[in-house]
Amino acid sequence: MSDGGPPGGKPPDPDDDSEDQAPAPGAAPTTGNRRRLPDEGTVEVYVADEQGAVAVDTVRWQRLAGAVLDAEGIRGEAELSLLFVDEVAMAELNARFLGGHGPTDVLAFPLEDDLAEPGRWPDSGTPGPSDPRTRGELADLPLLLGDVVICPAVAARAVAERSDAPEWDDADELALLVVHGTLHVLGHDHAGAADEATMRARERDLLARFHRPVEVPHHRLTAEATPAEAGDGVTP
Repeated sequence: MSDGGPPGGKPPDPDDDSEDQAPAPGAAPTTGNRRRLPDEGTVEVYVADEQGAVAVDTVRWQRLAGAVLDAEGIRGEAELSLLFVDEVAMAELNARFLGGHGPTDVLAFPLEDDLAEPGRWPDSGTPGPSDPRTRGELADLPLLLGDVVICPAVAARAVAERSDAPEWDDADELALLVVHGTLHVLGHDHAGAADEATMRARERDLLARFHRPVEVPHHRLTAEATPAEAGDGVTP
């Protein structure tokens, strides 16, 4: 993943991953061992569109990610990177950090002091490209929340192949992936049935508030992929 001159003026580091503690829906996330956010400062979302296969409204998705961060209680000086990449780049990230094969639709690389537990998808227990341990340097203010990486080509293909939800379009798919990935960065996951139900309910609420009220196709809520199966275009 590399930067493409994001609107915020500061390119995201081409390499990021890690993780955070899961916040309760609608509440400020707990920080665990990660240093706490200061009260002052601005939350920034840096976006880069590094692919040309699908037209992407970077400003729209930047605002959506920012709205999710605000709704989840993120305050102070913090940064999130939102990257749109092609299938080759996504496949490389999938292989490098998850041991997967082929491109998938979204990867989330949260940043925290401790590695994630292994075996979780999509944010398994390896540091991602922007993690200070990957770069070999210490993190400093502002707090780096993590990277959300989306492959619009995989997302568009999933929409085109779907016949059970004709009202679900490319914008809905990208909105879901932005929300889904941002929640992962903040510590939400779907490793168990209860966690999955909580995360999916939060996704629906955020989509209704900041995108549009839309019924998410059932298999988009329940389909899971393992690293070995990645690249099928299913939301992790």
